[in-house]
Amino acid sequence: MRVRRAELIRLLAGVLALSACNSDKGVTSPNPAKACGSGATVQLSALQATTIACTAGTAVTLQGGGASYLVVPNLATGTAVNRLVPYTIGIASGASANVVPIQAPTLDRSPTAAAGTLPPGIARGSRQRAFDAAMLEMAREGVASGAWRRPMPSAPALRATVPNVGSIQQFHVLSSEKPTRFTRVGARLSYVGSNILLYIDTLAPANGFSDSQLQAFGQLFDQTLYPIDINAFGTPSDIDQNGHFIVLLSPIVNALTPASSCDTQGFVGGFFVGNDLASTDTSSNQGEIFYSLVPDPSGTVSCPHSVAEVEFSTPATFLHELQHLINFSQHVVVRHGQSELGWLDEGLSIVAEELGSIYYEDKFPPPTGRKDPAQIFPDSSQGYINGVLLDSYSYLLKTDTATVTLHSDADGGLAWRGGDWLLVRWLGDVKGTAIFKSLVQSSLTGTANIAAAAGESFDGLFGDFSLALYTDSLPGIPKSSIPVRNRFVRRNLRRIYQRLYDTSQPSSLITRPFPILTVPLAGSISNSMVPGTMSFYRLDTTAGQSTVTIDFGATPGVPLSEAAHAQLSIFRLP
Repeated sequence: MRVRRAELIRLLAGVLALSACNSDKGVTSPNPAKACGSGATVQLSALQATTIACTAGTAVTLQGGGASYLVVPNLATGTAVNRLVPYTIGIASGASANVVPIQAPTLDRSPTAAAGTLPPGIARGSRQRAFDAAMLEMAREGVASGAWRRPMPSAPALRATVPNVGSIQQFHVLSSEKPTRFTRVGARLSYVGSNILLYIDTLAPANGFSDSQLQAFGQLFDQTLYPIDINAFGTPSDIDQNGHFIVLLSPIVNALTPASSCDTQGFVGGFFVGNDLASTDTSSNQGEIFYSLVPDPSGTVSCPHSVAEVEFSTPATFLHELQHLINFSQHVVVRHGQSELGWLDEGLSIVAEELGSIYYEDKFPPPTGRKDPAQIFPDSSQGYINGVLLDSYSYLLKTDTATVTLHSDADGGLAWRGGDWLLVRWLGDVKGTAIFKSLVQSSLTGTANIAAAAGESFDGLFGDFSLALYTDSLPGIPKSSIPVRNRFVRRNLRRIYQRLYDTSQPSSLITRPFPILTVPLAGSISNSMVPGTMSFYRLDTTAGQSTVTIDFGATPGVPLSEAAHAQLSIFRLP
């Protein structure tokens, strides 16, 4: 697989900097350390793991005798304030208190690009993400404020008759975000499928889809893409009672992007508008609709978009936005609750994109469907998976500051989105993919939704997820030997990031084959984490040490606030 320009459009667009951990000379606890959990000595066999709550204590004692451990402090909450929480971690007894110098950068920073700039094209895609975020935020605010209210019918409405191909229907299409403004357009029904009604604006530019291309485009959405999302997340509402989902292609969508910014920020490719489902305002189309740009090879409306470009970029956007729409309609329209929190909603939508890749991965097992037999992913899956890989690599460079449980759609950046994909993907691997549907078809939100769908506490889940990010594919260890809770099923993280590294060099952003670095645990280390994050340390005991006690707290001997849900997840390395 060769990294293309399209692969780079979704890399992290923030400015990152190198930093190093601050260390003290040793652990001198002003108070006797109180044990975390039961206080019993933790005895693990190789490749076994445990998570111990440290909400009321700071000390965890491990069996020594030459054992090596991955030690992952984490803050398993989605309700705290999104700000850094200082902590100390170190050896309280059983080992030397001398500090081991840390040669690697800390996990919350990655190397900056040369001269503080980013490679050309790296920020493309930001306009789609920002616009998508604005639409979702507007929908959530409309519901939360009570401004959007849909009266429930007293009896089921009669099923509407599907219009004839070639008929014209009027739609209100969002033509301005700030201020919010809609434009009335006429659109011709060009394709009728089992699931999809495909309309194209009567004012679409010339030299766009041919009739045969438009039919193939409609069939892809109807027979392949729509079923992928429906099977994974369930059906959307059907407030217009037409038994179909509408895809509307309009140059109004093209015009949302100034031509001057296409090369630097990308373009708005597609979206859904919450007021179509939850509002009775005159601008509401009262139905389930995905809005997409149209081909415009000559750039008569905004920047040029060839038919091939629309065919390549729109399917992943459709899968992403359809999940948002299903999620919103199930939470708000069907169950009359609040819309899902932005971080979990986005994680599910990124999994929706990945499901498009999985469809083609299953259809073209290696080495088929690949220009280069060494490619992990077939050519047909590239538009669905490339951005996911780059976003998640960015996240794994800074797992202690890119929270996966506190971000909203309004927050910029790519890293937290990559983290939420990893979390939702891991949940699907451990609990089965039916959990995706359970999360969407719910009135609960956030960590409470995950706990209910999984049937266990979020704290325990988050601890094992934190370990799995590192233990998924340990070098030299058969993956089947790793406990199911501590690995991914569908993905081999070290393999995909190694391939990403190999095919992207030289790169100042993809800096090493595997993004996570472990910090040697010795003496006392002062650091900080954001709630909903974790850090990675390695502890190596000697044969002469019967036990080693770790102290993890606000300061040595002083526990972190109970609201932080502080815990230590520990995995015994081979």
